[in-house]
Amino acid sequence: MKNLRHRSTLLALAGTALALSLTACQGDTDTKSAPAASSSATGKAADNAADGKHSDTSDASDTTGTADSAHSTASKGSTGSAKKSGSTGTTGEQASAATRLCTARDVTITAATQDGPPYTHLVLTAKNKSGRSCRLAGAPHIQLLESHKQDVPAVAKSKPASPVVLTAGAPAYALVKVSDGGVDEDNEPVSAFSVTLEGDDSTVIAVTAPGKGGIAADPAKALTGYWTPELRNGADDF
Repeated sequence: MKNLRHRSTLLALAGTALALSLTACQGDTDTKSAPAASSSATGKAADNAADGKHSDTSDASDTTGTADSAHSTASKGSTGSAKKSGSTGTTGEQASAATRLCTARDVTITAATQDGPPYTHLVLTAKNKSGRSCRLAGAPHIQLLESHKQDVPAVAKSKPASPVVLTAGAPAYALVKVSDGGVDEDNEPVSAFSVTLEGDDSTVIAVTAPGKGGIAADPAKALTGYWTPELRNGADDF
């Protein structure tokens, strides 16, 4: 009986020892496996750093940087295009105003009567003979008679909206009133008269009056229109 109890006690002690041994082994296994996982993650990060690879955060930063760079480039390109367009997208009026003024050497001026008798109006035609573009400014400066040194007044309503630029061979026109056509007017015969251009007042152009006997002019009633690319009803009626 004593031997049986003694044996049971030994078996119980042996079972307890086995259980403790297994627990200790399991603990060692868990402890060893955790650092291995950590070491693997750290090693991977180190390897990536050594290989020049970026983490997800770095990749996001690179993407943002690329987008910013593209936006900056697009902005510069757009600004450049706008400047280029502005430099080249000037208006016709601005381009015309920059064209050099016509001088007496650039044009030939002729006169013709308008409508039938009594001939109260002349049409001056200035034709560009220079072979290059020039600009006719303002109205012709006209003196019909030697005894009247004042220029014929210009009619403001005939002024065109934009500068008149003559390309090579192109004409411009100015309507000139020389009298009212009345028989009781103080008219004088005019076979030729002088014209000067704005910007070239020192050079006088002698213009032959139309007709065999010239025209009858009353300097007190005379008026002139501005140079225009064409005569316009209304603006040139005076």
